[in-house]
Amino acid sequence: MPELPFELSRRRILVAAGCLALLLFLGSKLLARPQPSAGLAPPAAAPTETASAAPTVVVVDVVGAVRRPGLYRLTQGARIADAVSRAGGATPKADLALINLAAPLADGEQVVVPRRGAGALAAPAGAGSAGARSGGPVHLSTATLEQLDSLPGIGPVTAQKILDYRQQHGAFTSVDELDAVPGIGPARLDQLKDLVAP
Repeated sequence: MPELPFELSRRRILVAAGCLALLLFLGSKLLARPQPSAGLAPPAAAPTETASAAPTVVVVDVVGAVRRPGLYRLTQGARIADAVSRAGGATPKADLALINLAAPLADGEQVVVPRRGAGALAAPAGAGSAGARSGGPVHLSTATLEQLDSLPGIGPVTAQKILDYRQQHGAFTSVDELDAVPGIGPARLDQLKDLVAP
């Protein structure tokens, strides 16, 4: 009878020693595994992360009826509403119905938040294409849907196609890029050349 407890405790010690040996073995395998992959990963991953981090920021100039006009850094894909919000929001005198708050931002764009009465007076005076000419050329890289829609022969559908093209391909570098937008052919491009700028 006295041998039974000794035999039981001996078994427990052997089981505990076996578990400890198994844990040490698995731990050494897990610690040894990341070393080869860690030596290979940083050279490939580090340049990619730095290269992709640079173009994810856009700088915009927010002016007009906002609380804190100025330059703001926003992430790629941000909207005009985000820029207005970063500038402290619109003032009570702002007329937000005159801008497309959902339009995507492009790097170097100026976001103008109009005051009430300012946009309403300008629209009737420059109906249609005259509005685009009176304020200078429409910049394709920063124009809103409404500004593009004011161009001759460009309706809201084609204006949206221009915005979609800009969002997919980035800012326009040349007016000739308009030829790649569905619905704009060579004749329409010739008609727009004097009215738009990249």
